[in-house]
Amino acid sequence: MEKTISVFGSSRPGEGTPEYQQAFEIGKHLARAGFTVCNGGYAGIMEASARGAKETGRTTIGVTVDFFPRPANRWIDKEIRAKTMLERLATLVDSADGYVILKGGTGTLLELAYVWEFINKKMIQEKPIVIVGSFWSGVIETLREELLWEGLGDCTKFIQQVETPQECVEFLKKKLL
Repeated sequence: MEKTISVFGSSRPGEGTPEYQQAFEIGKHLARAGFTVCNGGYAGIMEASARGAKETGRTTIGVTVDFFPRPANRWIDKEIRAKTMLERLATLVDSADGYVILKGGTGTLLELAYVWEFINKKMIQEKPIVIVGSFWSGVIETLREELLWEGLGDCTKFIQQVETPQECVEFLKKKLL
């Protein structure tokens, strides 16, 4: 059965930026490994990861939302339209077998926190969460320290931090294929 990876990240990076290129490479490597790429369907990292997958010949899924009335980017094969942001987030999480977290703002932070908390509280089955690069390191370390202090254990065990798109996909292949 084909596995799907949801890729989360900023809508801001444009073509030619390091963030866009990294997301493009992740989409390409995920596609070559046989994964379907799912994301929020719009610009930036979403466009780049879908483009990488699509140019490699794989299917892409974009979960868009009525709050943003624009259509999905041109690299999306299947658009799923959500009524609300919460429905969109739930669809992105529920549709995936694993997650890739890239640089982003509060929306990406919400996506990371949502999937991490739901796995941590066993509200959804454990699935791999891969963070590429060091952008989220401070957030993860702060939460690790706080939850250890609270006696809740090291919840960072659910997160794998890697440096490159290749490492990201190798980790997901090992976990899911």
